[in-house]
Amino acid sequence: MTLGNSEGYRLGIRHFNAREFYDAHEVWEDVWRESDGMEKRFLQGLIQAAVALHHHSTGNVVGACSLMERARGNLAECPEEFAGIRVGALRVALGEWRAALVGGAEAPGHPVIVVME
Repeated sequence: MTLGNSEGYRLGIRHFNAREFYDAHEVWEDVWRESDGMEKRFLQGLIQAAVALHHHSTGNVVGACSLMERARGNLAECPEEFAGIRVGALRVALGEWRAALVGGAEAPGHPVIVVME
């Protein structure tokens, strides 16, 4: 499977960037089930990031921070650019977002997945 060509993968990105985090996680889980290796771990990181942001939206800051750290760990093994997106930029944004929450600051704008052209 090539993620960049997967309609479910691309739909998940659109949901994520529209702040529809629960929907993004649901769509990506279907893609994740059929993946393996680096793609599987990468998708797990995206799913965890989406669920973390969903938790935050429901007021579960502790769950959001925990899942965000796990997401960053899974995405850390990916190259800077992977599966058609800028993973490095996403990792930085997720880290800044989590640091703000852990530090008791207001969360910055929601992270966005930048698709490479």
